Amino acid sequence: MRNKNKFLILAAVLLAACSADPLQESPDATGGTREETPAVKIRNTSDDAVAGTLIAKFEDDAIPALEQAAAKYAATRAGGTRSAMTRSGIESVDEILADLHVTALERVFPDAGEHEARTREAGLHKWYVLRFDEAQDLDEAARRLAAVAEIQTIQFSALRRMTFDNQAYPFRESPRGETRSLVRSDFNDPNLFWQWHYINNADQAVATTALAGADVNVAEAWKLTGGDPRVIVAIVDEGVKYTHPDLAANMWVNPSPSPEYDNKDIHGWNFAENCPISWDKVEVGAGGKKEGDSGHGTHVAGTVAAVNNNGLGVAGVAGGTGNNDGVRLMSCQILSGKTASTDLIASRAIKYAADHGAAIIQCSYGYGTSGINSDRYYESVAPMESEAIRYFVSQNNCPALEGGLAIFAAGNEGLPYSSYPAGYRECISVTAISPDGLPAPYTCYGPGCNIAAPGGETSGLSGGEKAGVLSTLVSEVSDTDYGYMQGTSMACPHVSGVAALGLSYALAKGKRYTREEFVSMLLTSVNDIDARLEGAKTSGGKLNLENYRGKMGTGLVDAYQLLMQIEGTPCLKVAVDKLELVTLTKHFGGSAQNLTYTGVEISAKDMQKLGMTAAPKMYNGQLMIKCTKPGVAHITVKAVGGGTRPGSGAIMGGIEISKEFAVIAREAGSENGGWL
Repeated sequence: MRNKNKFLILAAVLLAACSADPLQESPDATGGTREETPAVKIRNTSDDAVAGTLIAKFEDDAIPALEQAAAKYAATRAGGTRSAMTRSGIESVDEILADLHVTALERVFPDAGEHEARTREAGLHKWYVLRFDEAQDLDEAARRLAAVAEIQTIQFSALRRMTFDNQAYPFRESPRGETRSLVRSDFNDPNLFWQWHYINNADQAVATTALAGADVNVAEAWKLTGGDPRVIVAIVDEGVKYTHPDLAANMWVNPSPSPEYDNKDIHGWNFAENCPISWDKVEVGAGGKKEGDSGHGTHVAGTVAAVNNNGLGVAGVAGGTGNNDGVRLMSCQILSGKTASTDLIASRAIKYAADHGAAIIQCSYGYGTSGINSDRYYESVAPMESEAIRYFVSQNNCPALEGGLAIFAAGNEGLPYSSYPAGYRECISVTAISPDGLPAPYTCYGPGCNIAAPGGETSGLSGGEKAGVLSTLVSEVSDTDYGYMQGTSMACPHVSGVAALGLSYALAKGKRYTREEFVSMLLTSVNDIDARLEGAKTSGGKLNLENYRGKMGTGLVDAYQLLMQIEGTPCLKVAVDKLELVTLTKHFGGSAQNLTYTGVEISAKDMQKLGMTAAPKMYNGQLMIKCTKPGVAHITVKAVGGGTRPGSGAIMGGIEISKEFAVIAREAGSENGGWL
């Protein structure tokens, strides 16, 4: 991964390209199939893999012997002997295990108790991890095990390396100059003032090129819901500081801590080091540079659900209204200090989230420049992780949603395609924009990318770090509880937070959606980006903006639009400073041109919000409207069907029709052109 953006925070992995083709049956001379060769069973390479570790998926007929052996070793532990399982009970396998001097053989995913049946149905119980002397030749060990008929798949444990410099910009209070527009929100979080990514008023203190409306439009959404504690978002990242004053009240609390984790998985678990959650493991390296935890997981968590309206620090997208009603944050830690993460660690964390009630996994990590360029290839070289993701998205952990949402950062390499797992069909891949409403110079874009959100730009814009994303930090690492970061890592939790708000509102409305229905609503609750992608952007290097057209996903995520879709109120999107004529056919049906429109109602307050000098009206069957300020408002269009006036007891006439709309005004794009 290129480190072109110094303070970019994305936990990335480098997975070597697989020399073998994806696993497949091979035809024999008779037209049938022959057994797979050992080489085909080995799914990735030992390059950049953990020494002394292999991951094996066993065939169905081998599982009884393995589980019998496991029961035997469990009995010895119960008798007071702390011995690890080192043999499988399968003669052909055990011969190799003995030669390798295996010190442990265990299921990747421990017995899931009440969820064990569905674990087995998904085949996750067949994955085992082998640990042995690091001096052993990994490739030779893999080849020998792959030659055994009882083993279906061999996978090296691919390292996930942190490719950022562990730095963030601490928040420092500064005078609020006249260039900073008033933030429109009833919440009392003092630093919401600087969270342009929620409410962007073209603030000159953020950037001279800041664009009004280049935000997630959450202020109006907060008037409808701030979140619901029944919605759980798992932060698959560094550990979340669950004692943080702006996070503690919204942390998930495990109702049934597991003996598997010494009953200490209260707010989640550190899967990187198999211990309780941590967030402050830092070493001082050469030149005084800090190495280890960066506060990344805590920063991401704050964007999703820092506690709102508590008089402290910042706000979170789904952090509630100050009445203990925010969504809940589960910490599934895959990075810890200088301990490298692996696909084994990430897969365990995702499985834990699924089994402990998370409806959303927030994942600001990826494979970076691994050469993975298709779902089939990803499933081939990362079979265990892809199975874990599919397991997660198949679970029903929220009454409003059938299935789960896996939301990933698209990547920060500036490549014309999404990184993986973000690009995987089961995941939502998030690209990043800057306060100017344009693509951030680091963002990946193109195939595999699904939706955009603010990721910030801490260098290249006039506001410096203030153009980054402001959220919670770890004071033990950054000497402050709040600060700025940038990256698709920062864009991703905005989408996770908006999705969590949507599920919260669906719960309030008593609605339930399939995963496909909800994802469709999320990806169509967006504002246009493409209309402004002309010419070049010079901050962060020169970007040809036309290269990004149609490649940032469906558009910039809009929280209010998502809630309107859930409510069933249609949205009319209009451009600022442009007289719009909006056809209402798709809202009133094919008869829209045959109706007699009797008027348009809008409050004086809403007219003022949108800078209207004249009330909207109907003209030749179209809505005529002009807004001079970005924002949202409600209008009611009235019409008569079957006549020129409503019928009454005295006269014949038609039936009065009334329909409410949400008007969303933005700097670019309109209902008639440019909107995706």
